[in-house]
Amino acid sequence: MLRKWLAKNAVVTYLRAAIFPFTRHKVTSRWYAPYRFREIERIMKQSFEPSRLPRPYGRWLDERIIEWPWLLSQLPEGPGTLLDAGSALNHDFILHHPKLRQKDLTIMTLAPEAECFWWRQISYAFGDLRQTAFRDNYFDCIASVSTIEHIGLNNTRFYTTDRARAENDPDAYLAAIIELRRILKPAGSLFITVPFGRHRVRDWLQIFDGERIDRIVATFQPRIHSETYFHYSEPHGWKLSSRGETADARYFDFHSDRAWPGAPAAAEAVACLTLTK
Repeated sequence: MLRKWLAKNAVVTYLRAAIFPFTRHKVTSRWYAPYRFREIERIMKQSFEPSRLPRPYGRWLDERIIEWPWLLSQLPEGPGTLLDAGSALNHDFILHHPKLRQKDLTIMTLAPEAECFWWRQISYAFGDLRQTAFRDNYFDCIASVSTIEHIGLNNTRFYTTDRARAENDPDAYLAAIIELRRILKPAGSLFITVPFGRHRVRDWLQIFDGERIDRIVATFQPRIHSETYFHYSEPHGWKLSSRGETADARYFDFHSDRAWPGAPAAAEAVACLTLTK
């Protein structure tokens, strides 16, 4: 019975995903989520080369179509301790990826989530990334995908019911950068992605600009670091870009914004940083 249910469910999901391109491509569409995850799964099975993204790449989709493949392309092969600072990897289809199979993975976020893969020998920790319980120099790598833009802001909107997390401190992410550096091993790497463009604080997140990217780097004090920028446009989808070309990018919050012509599903640009201690 379970096998039949799973097969039926997979067919239903496939059909829902197939419908989305024939709709008006709204992120609020009931067909968006099936299409999004189908495309991300497909892309993650391929090699990710920023300078050779096919056209269109990730058209109609949010920045995860960039962030997840980028991160997995950067992670080293083989075993090692990895902290997912923000629980972006807590999805079954991502945890199957070859880069993660041998990792000793710890997932940390504010509060427990519906999905839990403890039977995969994954550790879960709950708390504030500005003050963790991990010892100094513990992790080989740390990944923080679209997380630090929420630190110090109103996290009761989506992530926790704790009213103490309804904050308004846009500079609080710097404390998290200091803490993540502390628990990272020497020569270890911190991988960060954030929405990029015109700086704006929007209750539950902020959009980073060049000044704030520079603050991250200056606070972490990396031995070496790299910055990669991606930009979304219609009808081409996502492409490799630069800090200058993405400086005026906007963020579309479908909960509160009226879509403009060619509006993205969420971020119009994303910055991807590798900081090596």
